[in-house]
Amino acid sequence: MAINDGGRCVSADIAAGMSPATALFHSLSDENRLRIVQRLARGEARVVDLTCELGLAQSTVSKHLSCLRDCGLVDYRPAGRQSFYSLTRPELMDLLASAEHLLAATGHAVTLCPVHGIAADEHADGTDLVAGQGVS
Repeated sequence: MAINDGGRCVSADIAAGMSPATALFHSLSDENRLRIVQRLARGEARVVDLTCELGLAQSTVSKHLSCLRDCGLVDYRPAGRQSFYSLTRPELMDLLASAEHLLAATGHAVTLCPVHGIAADEHADGTDLVAGQGVS
């Protein structure tokens, strides 16, 4: 992710015209952001609560909350010197529940490339995921 001129958290793909649906799923593709969303589904939390519960650094939590705020999925309410974060779109949990249902229905057959930064259709060893053959 990169910060654009307006201070918003965007990837190069989003800045280059990624579709809204793709951008939504991209925003949820980071495991830590997804964990934060799942925690906030149980109720609002402060950054310190999230760092303790999720075992993440404060800077990591803050960075991901900022990105989720930019996406319109999370917001906060100030209370004195504290900020309480919550989901802005409860229907997001319906989407995640549907994803879990789909995974269960397919026997969790969806496989993600285990190595980040490699094309989704290619393994680190050069094997094409689709055809199971080497890629030149």
